[in-house]
Amino acid sequence: MTSTDARRAPGPAQVEAAKRGVYTAFVGAGFAFASWASRIPAVRDRLDLDPAALGLVLLAIAAGSVIGLPLAGTVIARLGSRRTVVVMSLVLAAALGVVAVGSVTGVAVLVVGLFVMGLANGAWDVAMNVQGAVVERHLGRATMSRFHAGFSFGTVAGALLGAAMVHLGVGVPVHLAGVAVLIVLVVPVSVRGFVSDVHVDADGEPAATGSALTAWREPRTWLIGVVVLAFSFAEGTANDWLGVALIDDHGTSETTGTLGFALFLTAMTVARWFGGPVLDRYGRVQVIRLLAGLAVVGLLLFVFGSPVLAFVGALLWGAGASLGFPTGMSAAADEPAAAAARVSVVASIGYCAFLAGPPLIGLLGQQVTVLRALTVVAVLLGIAALVAGALRPPAEATGTPV
Repeated sequence: MTSTDARRAPGPAQVEAAKRGVYTAFVGAGFAFASWASRIPAVRDRLDLDPAALGLVLLAIAAGSVIGLPLAGTVIARLGSRRTVVVMSLVLAAALGVVAVGSVTGVAVLVVGLFVMGLANGAWDVAMNVQGAVVERHLGRATMSRFHAGFSFGTVAGALLGAAMVHLGVGVPVHLAGVAVLIVLVVPVSVRGFVSDVHVDADGEPAATGSALTAWREPRTWLIGVVVLAFSFAEGTANDWLGVALIDDHGTSETTGTLGFALFLTAMTVARWFGGPVLDRYGRVQVIRLLAGLAVVGLLLFVFGSPVLAFVGALLWGAGASLGFPTGMSAAADEPAAAAARVSVVASIGYCAFLAGPPLIGLLGQQVTVLRALTVVAVLLGIAALVAGALRPPAEATGTPV
Protein backbone atom coordinates (compact mmCIF):
# COMPACT_ATOMS: atom_id res chain seq x y z
CA MET A 1 0.00 0.00 0.00
CA THR A 2 1.54 3.33 -1.07
CA SER A 3 1.65 6.64 0.77
CA THR A 4 -0.38 8.13 -2.09
CA ASP A 5 -3.18 5.66 -1.33
CA ALA A 6 -2.97 6.55 2.35
CA ARG A 7 -3.41 10.29 1.61
CA ARG A 8 -6.69 9.71 -0.20
CA ALA A 9 -9.15 10.20 2.63
CA PRO A 10 -12.36 8.29 1.83
CA GLY A 11 -15.50 10.29 1.12
CA PRO A 12 -18.88 9.67 2.76
CA ALA A 13 -20.00 7.29 0.00
CA GLN A 14 -16.82 5.24 0.36
CA VAL A 15 -17.22 5.06 4.13
CA GLU A 16 -20.83 3.91 3.75
CA ALA A 17 -19.72 1.24 1.27
CA ALA A 18 -17.04 0.12 3.71
CA LYS A 19 -19.63 0.01 6.50
CA ARG A 20 -21.85 -2.26 4.42
CA GLY A 21 -18.89 -4.47 3.67
CA VAL A 22 -17.98 -4.71 7.36
CA TYR A 23 -21.56 -5.68 8.23
CA THR A 24 -21.49 -8.44 5.61
CA ALA A 25 -18.11 -9.71 6.84
CA PHE A 26 -19.41 -9.91 10.41
CA VAL A 27 -22.67 -11.58 9.36
CA GLY A 28 -20.80 -14.11 7.22
CA ALA A 29 -18.35 -15.00 9.97
CA GLY A 30 -21.14 -15.49 12.50
CA PHE A 31 -23.22 -17.54 10.08
CA ALA A 32 -20.33 -19.85 9.26
CA PHE A 33 -19.35 -20.44 12.87
CA ALA A 34 -22.90 -21.00 14.15
CA SER A 35 -23.63 -23.37 11.28
CA TRP A 36 -20.87 -25.61 12.61
CA ALA A 37 -21.79 -25.02 16.27
CA SER A 38 -25.44 -25.92 15.67
CA ARG A 39 -24.41 -29.39 14.44
CA ILE A 40 -21.99 -30.24 17.28
CA PRO A 41 -24.54 -32.49 19.06
CA ALA A 42 -25.18 -34.41 15.81
CA VAL A 43 -21.45 -34.82 15.12
CA ARG A 44 -20.88 -35.92 18.72
CA ASP A 45 -23.55 -38.60 18.39
CA ARG A 46 -22.39 -39.74 14.96
CA LEU A 47 -18.78 -40.20 16.12
CA ASP A 48 -19.76 -41.38 19.63
CA LEU A 49 -17.71 -38.77 21.52
CA ASP A 50 -17.91 -38.34 25.30
CA PRO A 51 -17.53 -34.80 26.79
CA ALA A 52 -13.75 -35.12 27.20
CA ALA A 53 -13.27 -36.43 23.65
CA LEU A 54 -15.53 -33.73 22.24
CA GLY A 55 -13.59 -31.11 24.17
CA LEU A 56 -10.34 -32.35 22.66
CA VAL A 57 -11.84 -32.30 19.16
CA LEU A 58 -12.97 -28.70 19.70
CA LEU A 59 -9.43 -27.89 20.82
CA ALA A 60 -8.44 -28.21 17.16
CA ILE A 61 -10.21 -24.92 16.41
CA ALA A 62 -8.38 -23.29 19.29
CA ALA A 63 -5.05 -24.66 18.10
CA GLY A 64 -5.58 -23.18 14.65
CA SER A 65 -6.51 -19.84 16.14
CA VAL A 66 -3.55 -19.79 18.51
CA ILE A 67 -1.34 -19.94 15.42
CA GLY A 68 -3.42 -17.66 13.21
CA LEU A 69 -4.30 -14.86 15.62
CA PRO A 70 -0.79 -13.66 16.50
CA LEU A 71 0.09 -13.70 12.81
CA ALA A 72 -3.02 -11.76 11.82
CA GLY A 73 -1.54 -8.33 12.52
CA THR A 74 1.43 -9.02 10.24
CA VAL A 75 -0.80 -10.45 7.52
CA ILE A 76 -3.12 -7.43 7.68
CA ALA A 77 -0.14 -5.06 7.55
CA ARG A 78 0.99 -6.71 4.30
CA LEU A 79 -2.32 -7.47 2.59
CA GLY A 80 -4.71 -5.00 4.19
CA SER A 81 -7.94 -5.97 5.92
CA ARG A 82 -9.88 -6.40 2.66
CA ARG A 83 -7.56 -8.95 1.07
CA THR A 84 -7.16 -10.74 4.38
CA VAL A 85 -10.92 -11.22 4.71
CA VAL A 86 -11.19 -12.40 1.10
CA VAL A 87 -8.41 -14.98 1.44
CA MET A 88 -9.49 -16.24 4.84
CA SER A 89 -13.14 -16.55 3.86
CA LEU A 90 -12.13 -18.82 0.99
CA VAL A 91 -9.87 -20.87 3.27
CA LEU A 92 -12.65 -21.18 5.86
CA ALA A 93 -15.12 -22.32 3.22
CA ALA A 94 -12.69 -25.04 2.15
CA ALA A 95 -12.22 -26.05 5.79
CA LEU A 96 -15.98 -26.37 6.23
CA GLY A 97 -15.96 -28.81 3.34
CA VAL A 98 -13.32 -30.90 5.13
CA VAL A 99 -15.35 -30.73 8.37
CA ALA A 100 -18.40 -31.92 6.42
CA VAL A 101 -16.47 -34.99 5.26
CA GLY A 102 -14.94 -35.59 8.69
CA SER A 103 -18.33 -35.50 10.39
CA VAL A 104 -19.08 -38.90 8.86
CA THR A 105 -15.67 -40.42 8.09
CA GLY A 106 -13.89 -39.98 11.41
CA VAL A 107 -12.18 -37.81 13.99
CA ALA A 108 -8.86 -37.41 12.14
CA VAL A 109 -10.37 -35.65 9.11
CA LEU A 110 -12.69 -33.65 11.37
CA VAL A 111 -9.77 -32.36 13.44
CA VAL A 112 -7.85 -31.27 10.33
CA GLY A 113 -10.87 -29.34 9.07
CA LEU A 114 -11.49 -27.70 12.44
CA PHE A 115 -7.82 -26.71 12.76
CA VAL A 116 -7.84 -24.93 9.39
CA MET A 117 -11.23 -23.42 10.22
CA GLY A 118 -9.81 -21.95 13.43
CA LEU A 119 -6.78 -20.60 11.57
CA ALA A 120 -8.91 -18.84 8.96
CA ASN A 121 -11.60 -17.72 11.38
CA GLY A 122 -9.10 -16.01 13.67
CA ALA A 123 -7.42 -13.96 10.92
CA TRP A 124 -10.78 -13.13 9.32
CA ASP A 125 -12.15 -11.86 12.64
CA VAL A 126 -9.11 -9.71 13.44
CA ALA A 127 -9.19 -8.20 9.94
CA MET A 128 -12.86 -7.28 10.06
CA ASN A 129 -12.44 -5.78 13.54
CA VAL A 130 -9.53 -3.67 12.30
CA GLN A 131 -11.65 -2.42 9.39
CA GLY A 132 -14.58 -1.90 11.76
CA ALA A 133 -12.41 0.34 13.94
CA VAL A 134 -11.33 2.33 10.86
CA VAL A 135 -14.93 2.81 9.74
CA GLU A 136 -16.01 3.77 13.27
CA ARG A 137 -13.31 6.42 13.35
CA HIS A 138 -14.39 7.86 9.97
CA LEU A 139 -18.04 7.91 11.05
CA GLY A 140 -17.25 9.60 14.36
CA ARG A 141 -19.79 7.64 16.38
CA ALA A 142 -20.03 4.32 18.19
CA THR A 143 -20.83 1.61 15.65
CA MET A 144 -18.71 -1.35 16.73
CA SER A 145 -21.50 -2.92 18.78
CA ARG A 146 -23.74 -2.87 15.70
CA PHE A 147 -21.05 -4.54 13.63
CA HIS A 148 -20.93 -7.26 16.27
CA ALA A 149 -24.72 -7.35 16.18
CA GLY A 150 -24.22 -8.30 12.56
CA PHE A 151 -22.03 -11.18 13.72
CA SER A 152 -24.75 -12.18 16.17
CA PHE A 153 -27.40 -11.89 13.47
CA GLY A 154 -25.30 -14.27 11.42
CA THR A 155 -25.08 -16.69 14.34
CA VAL A 156 -28.85 -16.52 14.86
CA ALA A 157 -29.43 -17.26 11.20
CA GLY A 158 -26.90 -20.08 11.31
CA ALA A 159 -28.41 -21.57 14.47
CA LEU A 160 -31.97 -21.36 13.15
CA LEU A 161 -30.90 -22.95 9.87
CA GLY A 162 -29.17 -25.65 11.91
CA ALA A 163 -32.35 -26.28 13.90
CA ALA A 164 -34.30 -26.52 10.64
CA MET A 165 -31.76 -28.94 9.19
CA VAL A 166 -32.02 -31.12 12.32
CA HIS A 167 -35.80 -31.07 12.18
CA LEU A 168 -35.87 -31.93 8.48
CA GLY A 169 -33.29 -34.65 8.89
CA VAL A 170 -30.73 -33.05 6.57
CA GLY A 171 -27.30 -34.55 7.12
CA VAL A 172 -24.35 -32.57 8.45
CA PRO A 173 -22.27 -32.96 5.25
CA VAL A 174 -24.96 -31.51 2.98
CA HIS A 175 -25.69 -28.68 5.43
CA LEU A 176 -22.07 -27.56 5.91
CA ALA A 177 -21.17 -27.94 2.24
CA GLY A 178 -24.06 -25.64 1.34
CA VAL A 179 -22.87 -23.06 3.87
CA ALA A 180 -19.36 -23.21 2.39
CA VAL A 181 -20.68 -22.48 -1.11
CA LEU A 182 -22.71 -19.53 0.20
CA ILE A 183 -19.63 -18.00 1.86
CA VAL A 184 -17.61 -18.25 -1.36
CA LEU A 185 -20.36 -16.55 -3.36
CA VAL A 186 -21.06 -13.67 -0.94
CA VAL A 187 -18.14 -12.60 1.25
CA PRO A 188 -15.30 -11.89 -1.25
CA VAL A 189 -17.57 -9.67 -3.35
CA SER A 190 -19.12 -7.83 -0.39
CA VAL A 191 -15.84 -6.52 1.07
CA ARG A 192 -14.59 -4.78 -2.08
CA GLY A 193 -15.63 -1.43 -0.57
CA PHE A 194 -13.27 -1.60 2.43
CA VAL A 195 -11.27 1.62 2.92
CA SER A 196 -7.54 1.93 3.61
CA ASP A 197 -6.31 0.75 7.00
CA VAL A 198 -3.50 3.33 6.96
CA HIS A 199 -4.01 6.19 9.43
CA VAL A 200 -3.08 9.66 8.16
CA ASP A 201 -2.16 12.74 10.19
CA ALA A 202 -3.47 16.31 9.82
CA ASP A 203 -1.18 16.89 6.82
CA GLY A 204 -2.47 13.79 5.02
CA GLU A 205 0.75 11.86 5.57
CA PRO A 206 0.80 8.26 6.83
CA ALA A 207 1.12 8.44 10.63
CA ALA A 208 3.59 6.37 12.57
CA THR A 209 1.85 3.32 13.95
CA GLY A 210 2.62 1.22 16.97
CA SER A 211 3.82 -2.33 16.45
CA ALA A 212 1.97 -5.37 17.72
CA LEU A 213 5.01 -6.23 19.83
CA THR A 214 4.79 -2.86 21.58
CA ALA A 215 1.03 -3.29 22.11
CA TRP A 216 1.60 -6.66 23.77
CA ARG A 217 3.65 -4.87 26.45
CA GLU A 218 1.06 -2.19 27.31
CA PRO A 219 -0.77 -2.66 30.66
CA ARG A 220 -3.98 -0.98 29.49
CA THR A 221 -4.11 -3.15 26.38
CA TRP A 222 -3.71 -6.25 28.54
CA LEU A 223 -6.48 -5.15 30.95
CA ILE A 224 -8.81 -4.51 28.02
CA GLY A 225 -7.82 -7.97 26.85
CA VAL A 226 -8.84 -9.46 30.21
CA VAL A 227 -12.31 -7.92 29.88
CA VAL A 228 -12.64 -9.19 26.33
CA LEU A 229 -11.28 -12.60 27.36
CA ALA A 230 -14.00 -13.06 30.01
CA PHE A 231 -16.86 -12.00 27.75
CA SER A 232 -15.46 -14.05 24.86
CA PHE A 233 -15.26 -17.06 27.16
CA ALA A 234 -18.92 -16.52 28.08
CA GLU A 235 -19.93 -16.30 24.42
CA GLY A 236 -17.75 -19.12 23.13
CA THR A 237 -18.82 -21.49 25.89
CA ALA A 238 -22.47 -20.88 25.05
CA ASN A 239 -21.81 -21.47 21.36
CA ASP A 240 -20.34 -24.90 21.97
CA TRP A 241 -22.00 -26.14 25.16
CA LEU A 242 -25.34 -24.42 25.77
CA GLY A 243 -27.23 -26.75 23.43
CA VAL A 244 -25.41 -29.82 24.73
CA ALA A 245 -26.18 -28.87 28.36
CA LEU A 246 -29.87 -28.37 27.59
CA ILE A 247 -30.08 -31.75 25.87
CA ASP A 248 -27.92 -33.84 28.21
CA ASP A 249 -28.39 -32.19 31.62
CA HIS A 250 -31.81 -30.54 31.35
CA GLY A 251 -33.30 -33.43 29.33
CA THR A 252 -34.67 -31.45 26.36
CA SER A 253 -34.97 -32.77 22.82
CA GLU A 254 -32.24 -32.00 20.29
CA THR A 255 -34.49 -29.52 18.47
CA THR A 256 -35.43 -27.76 21.73
CA GLY A 257 -31.79 -27.58 22.80
CA THR A 258 -30.84 -26.02 19.48
CA LEU A 259 -33.64 -23.48 19.86
CA GLY A 260 -32.30 -22.62 23.33
CA PHE A 261 -28.98 -21.81 21.71
CA ALA A 262 -30.83 -19.64 19.18
CA LEU A 263 -32.55 -17.80 22.07
CA PHE A 264 -29.16 -16.98 23.58
CA LEU A 265 -27.95 -15.64 20.24
CA THR A 266 -31.12 -13.61 19.68
CA ALA A 267 -30.74 -11.89 23.06
CA MET A 268 -27.11 -11.11 22.25
CA THR A 269 -28.03 -9.71 18.84
CA VAL A 270 -30.76 -7.40 20.15
CA ALA A 271 -28.54 -6.10 22.95
CA ARG A 272 -25.71 -5.39 20.52
CA TRP A 273 -27.95 -3.61 18.07
CA PHE A 274 -29.28 -1.20 20.72
CA GLY A 275 -26.10 -1.07 22.79
CA GLY A 276 -24.41 1.92 21.11
CA PRO A 277 -26.73 4.63 22.48
CA VAL A 278 -26.62 3.01 25.93
CA LEU A 279 -22.82 3.12 25.92
CA ASP A 280 -22.89 6.75 24.78
CA ARG A 281 -25.23 7.72 27.61
CA TYR A 282 -23.87 5.75 30.57
CA GLY A 283 -20.26 5.07 29.60
CA ARG A 284 -18.35 1.88 28.93
CA VAL A 285 -17.37 1.02 32.49
CA GLN A 286 -20.82 1.25 34.08
CA VAL A 287 -22.53 -0.62 31.24
CA ILE A 288 -19.99 -3.44 31.11
CA ARG A 289 -20.10 -3.99 34.87
CA LEU A 290 -23.91 -4.10 34.79
CA LEU A 291 -23.91 -6.56 31.90
CA ALA A 292 -21.36 -8.79 33.62
CA GLY A 293 -23.72 -9.04 36.59
CA LEU A 294 -26.67 -9.78 34.31
CA ALA A 295 -24.76 -12.58 32.62
CA VAL A 296 -23.81 -14.10 35.99
CA VAL A 297 -27.48 -14.14 37.05
CA GLY A 298 -28.37 -15.81 33.76
CA LEU A 299 -25.67 -18.44 34.20
CA LEU A 300 -26.84 -19.27 37.72
CA LEU A 301 -30.43 -19.70 36.50
CA PHE A 302 -29.21 -21.86 33.62
CA VAL A 303 -27.05 -24.08 35.82
CA PHE A 304 -29.22 -24.45 38.92
CA GLY A 305 -32.76 -23.81 37.62
CA SER A 306 -35.42 -25.96 35.99
CA PRO A 307 -35.51 -26.39 32.21
CA VAL A 308 -37.89 -23.42 31.97
CA LEU A 309 -35.62 -21.24 34.12
CA ALA A 310 -32.69 -22.44 32.02
CA PHE A 311 -34.29 -20.77 29.01
CA VAL A 312 -34.70 -17.55 31.01
CA GLY A 313 -31.08 -17.91 32.05
CA ALA A 314 -30.00 -18.35 28.42
CA LEU A 315 -31.80 -15.11 27.56
CA LEU A 316 -30.06 -13.15 30.35
CA TRP A 317 -26.74 -14.84 29.63
CA GLY A 318 -26.91 -13.76 25.99
CA ALA A 319 -27.89 -10.16 26.79
CA GLY A 320 -25.23 -9.88 29.50
CA ALA A 321 -22.42 -11.23 27.31
CA SER A 322 -23.31 -8.99 24.37
CA LEU A 323 -21.19 -5.84 24.58
CA GLY A 324 -17.92 -7.00 26.14
CA PHE A 325 -16.13 -7.85 22.90
CA PRO A 326 -17.23 -4.87 20.75
CA THR A 327 -16.61 -2.42 23.59
CA GLY A 328 -13.12 -3.86 24.02
CA MET A 329 -12.47 -3.37 20.30
CA SER A 330 -13.54 0.28 20.52
CA ALA A 331 -11.39 0.84 23.62
CA ALA A 332 -8.37 -0.69 21.89
CA ALA A 333 -8.90 1.69 18.96
CA ASP A 334 -9.18 4.90 21.04
CA GLU A 335 -5.88 6.23 19.69
CA PRO A 336 -6.05 5.90 15.88
CA ALA A 337 -2.33 5.64 15.18
CA ALA A 338 -2.01 2.54 17.36
CA ALA A 339 -5.49 1.16 16.67
CA ALA A 340 -4.55 -1.66 14.28
CA ALA A 341 -1.86 -3.11 16.56
CA ARG A 342 -3.97 -2.86 19.72
CA VAL A 343 -7.12 -4.22 18.09
CA SER A 344 -5.08 -7.14 16.82
CA VAL A 345 -3.70 -7.87 20.30
CA VAL A 346 -7.03 -7.54 22.12
CA ALA A 347 -8.86 -9.57 19.46
CA SER A 348 -6.19 -12.25 19.72
CA ILE A 349 -6.65 -12.48 23.49
CA GLY A 350 -10.43 -12.56 23.11
CA TYR A 351 -10.55 -15.19 20.42
CA CYS A 352 -8.15 -17.44 22.29
CA ALA A 353 -10.73 -17.50 25.09
CA PHE A 354 -13.58 -17.74 22.60
CA LEU A 355 -12.12 -20.87 21.09
CA ALA A 356 -9.93 -22.42 23.79
CA GLY A 357 -12.44 -21.99 26.63
CA PRO A 358 -15.05 -24.48 25.38
CA PRO A 359 -12.61 -27.42 25.24
CA LEU A 360 -11.61 -26.66 28.83
CA ILE A 361 -15.28 -26.76 29.81
CA GLY A 362 -15.51 -30.16 28.13
CA LEU A 363 -12.61 -31.54 30.13
CA LEU A 364 -14.02 -30.17 33.37
CA GLY A 365 -17.49 -31.37 32.40
CA GLN A 366 -16.17 -34.92 32.22
CA GLN A 367 -15.59 -34.67 35.97
CA VAL A 368 -18.52 -32.60 37.27
CA THR A 369 -20.99 -32.48 34.30
CA VAL A 370 -21.01 -29.77 31.66
CA LEU A 371 -23.74 -27.87 33.50
CA ARG A 372 -21.71 -27.44 36.71
CA ALA A 373 -18.56 -26.65 34.73
CA LEU A 374 -20.29 -23.56 33.35
CA THR A 375 -19.95 -21.85 36.74
CA VAL A 376 -16.33 -21.10 35.74
CA VAL A 377 -17.73 -18.54 33.30
CA ALA A 378 -19.36 -16.60 36.17
CA VAL A 379 -16.02 -16.35 37.97
CA LEU A 380 -14.30 -14.88 34.92
CA LEU A 381 -17.07 -12.34 34.42
CA GLY A 382 -16.59 -11.21 38.01
CA ILE A 383 -12.91 -10.58 37.30
CA ALA A 384 -13.86 -8.61 34.17
CA ALA A 385 -16.12 -6.37 36.20
CA LEU A 386 -13.23 -5.59 38.57
CA VAL A 387 -10.84 -4.46 35.80
CA ALA A 388 -13.44 -2.79 33.55
CA GLY A 389 -12.05 0.64 34.46
CA ALA A 390 -9.41 0.07 31.78
CA LEU A 391 -12.11 0.61 29.16
CA ARG A 392 -12.14 4.36 29.85
CA PRO A 393 -10.50 6.28 26.99
CA PRO A 394 -7.03 7.64 27.81
CA ALA A 395 -6.91 11.34 28.62
CA GLU A 396 -5.33 12.22 25.28
CA ALA A 397 -7.96 10.42 23.20
CA THR A 398 -10.65 12.67 21.73
CA GLY A 399 -13.87 12.14 19.91
CA THR A 400 -14.37 8.62 21.24
CA PRO A 401 -17.44 7.57 23.26
CA VAL A 402 -16.69 6.79 26.88
